[in-house]
Parts: sequence; structure tokens; C-alpha cells
Amino acid sequence: VILSDNREFVAKIVGTDPQTDVALLKIDDPANLPVLPLGNSDSLEVAETVIAIGNPFGLSQTVTVGVVSATGRSSVGINEYENFIQTDAAINPGNSGGPLINGRGEVVGINTALFSRTGGYMGIGFAIPINMAKSIENQLQTKGKVTRGWLGVIIQNVDKNLADSFGLKQAGGILVSEVQQDSPASAAGLQRDDIIVKLNDTPLEDVSDLRNRVALIPPGSKATLDIIRDGREKKV
Repeated sequence: VILSDNREFVAKIVGTDPQTDVALLKIDDPANLPVLPLGNSDSLEVAETVIAIGNPFGLSQTVTVGVVSATGRSSVGINEYENFIQTDAAINPGNSGGPLINGRGEVVGINTALFSRTGGYMGIGFAIPINMAKSIENQLQTKGKVTRGWLGVIIQNVDKNLADSFGLKQAGGILVSEVQQDSPASAAGLQRDDIIVKLNDTPLEDVSDLRNRVALIPPGSKATLDIIRDGREKKV
């Protein structure tokens, strides 16, 4: 790790999580280095100003400014678990690992990738939300690895056609297509054709949202699902 005053430190790898592309490194810090405060990425809003800092093309401490273009981007095909912040702050090769900062100077994301047909900046960059990274960091710090929650269901998004067939007023929620035997879902009484709409009182957007949130729940924990079964709302 090279600092802005050219001091160098050898970092120890505390733990890595390839499925989200997050690693935790530790350096001996004799000088009490200043650190950036971590923000709340769940409170980010589209069009909010953000600042990306990194080392694009070897140009250290490069700062670019843009806005949040979208939150909760998944199915991008970069990581196993995706919940990206999309931004038009210029992110180029070498920005990965740098912070994405809000207007209050708080880290809200870790710059990780760009979408480009040329290899250069095209206004579409992605950052890992800091709330996801904080949850992973806690596990890496205490255990050196990440252990993910598991529900044990095969699921799909409820589109308009499915909503019509189940008599729902609008599309939304996650349809349980199959419940695996001897799974937490089976033990809790989930059934085929249940529609999951909330996890721990948080409304769910789609399959990726449910998958990401379940993965971050420590195994052995209890969770509450709001479901619709036969047209009636129920908690399990």
C-alpha cells in the first residue's frame, strides 16, 4: 500500500470474498492515519452527487464527479452477488477498489467495474454498496471468510402474466416454484406457489434482491417472510 507521501506498507490479507469481489486488508499503522467515515448506501437517491477517487491508468489520486444513475443494479454479470450503485462519475481501469463518496464526504461504495464497448469511459460505472461491504467486512474480520444464509427455494419474478394468473392487482414479488426438502424454507412451511413480498418487513424488488438479502443473513438466524398464499397475506 503506497500513501500519498510515498510511504509504503506491506498489507496482510485478512480475508477475501470472491463472490462479491471484496477483500479486507490490514496494514500496521504507526501514525494513526486519517480514515474516511462510512456512509449509508441504502439512503442513496438517484441524481445524488457522488465523487469517485482512484488510480485510473496509473494516474494516482484522480477525482471524478458525477451522479447516482441507479441503485440495486443486478444481472450485470460481474459478480455472483450483485447490488451495484450505477454512476456516471468517470470510472476507468485502475479505479477499482477506490471509494465512491457522497456530498458529505462519506464512503457509500467501492468502485469496481465499468461498462464499455471500447475499454474506456462511457458514462456507466458500477460500485459495490458500502452497506454490503460492511456486512462482509464484519465476517472477514471475525472469521476470515464469508458464510451465507440459505433459504432453499427455486424462485422467479412475478410478471404481469403471473400476477393475472394468481389474481394479483399488479406485478411484483417473488414466486416460489419449488421448495427443497430438508431446507429452512421447508421447515418454516413455505409452499410452492407462495409469493414472497417482504423479508424482515423490507419490501422486495425482485429475485436478486431476495437472494442478496438472504445471503447476508447469518446462518442459524431467524427471519420473517411476508407472503401471499391463495390470495391472502401471511407471515412465516
